[in-house]
Amino acid sequence: MCYTSTRVLSVRWICMFYLTLLSPYVFAGKMKIVEEPNTFGLNNPFLAQGSRLQPRVTPGPVAGPAHLQSLAGKCFSYIESTYKYEFCPFHNITQHEQSFRWNAYSGILGIWQEWEIVNNTFSAMWMREGDACGNKNRQTKVLLTCGGSNKLAQVSEPTTCLYSLTFETPLVCHPHSLLVYPTLNENLQKEWDDVEQAYYDALITEQGYNNLLREIFEDARYLKSHKINEKPNTTAASTTQVSLQKCNEEILKQGEEIQRLRALLNQNNIPHDSKLATSKSPVSAILQSQLRGDNGLIADVL
Repeated sequence: MCYTSTRVLSVRWICMFYLTLLSPYVFAGKMKIVEEPNTFGLNNPFLAQGSRLQPRVTPGPVAGPAHLQSLAGKCFSYIESTYKYEFCPFHNITQHEQSFRWNAYSGILGIWQEWEIVNNTFSAMWMREGDACGNKNRQTKVLLTCGGSNKLAQVSEPTTCLYSLTFETPLVCHPHSLLVYPTLNENLQKEWDDVEQAYYDALITEQGYNNLLREIFEDARYLKSHKINEKPNTTAASTTQVSLQKCNEEILKQGEEIQRLRALLNQNNIPHDSKLATSKSPVSAILQSQLRGDNGLIADVL
């Protein structure tokens, strides 16, 4: 009887020993994914250098409303189905598939490039130049909406490789928080005022008005300049300047000639209409400072 009890006890210990060895395999299917200790962003220090995501371009400069620039250096996560998205304002957007697949996707959906400006308002942030997607690159449009806290609220893919994110923040709840004009420095505000006046006076076309505004936004670094890699067209600029100077000179000459003829008529007591064309002022210095290439300006300013 004692022998039997000792034998049963030994068998139990042997079974418990084997169960201990086999337990990782038995319960493997129920293991949970453990997130990386820091972040899924581009610069995770816990990943080997070769495993980190490699951006195609560097992010653009931090620009826009000063109160939104406080978001720079922070990242916000959002989980949708089996994907985790991380949005780092003024830096990048990444996507990470959370699965057991050996080739689970992890990539860049866009690098911070520029603002989208509509009706004098910052309407969205554009993250471009993400990972390759067929014959183009992934890009993401980030919409800013009022919310009680800073968080990613929604992610969608309206078209292939083009993503749309909604970011909620209390920083945009004020009705004037996204206006462009107040964020410009004094010089750029003056330029904008001059452009508005020139457009109101019908001295420039709508196309010229939009082109000049875009140049102001580019100077403020709100829009990515298309002239970064282009050589300045000094010939076109000098030609435009010469044309303006010549136009001014002709107007002055005409004014002097009119004054000479009127004086001659007065000396000979010949009646004339005093309301006939008088000397016109030179083309406004506003346009001289704003003209940069072909901006759709109306040629006939007389």
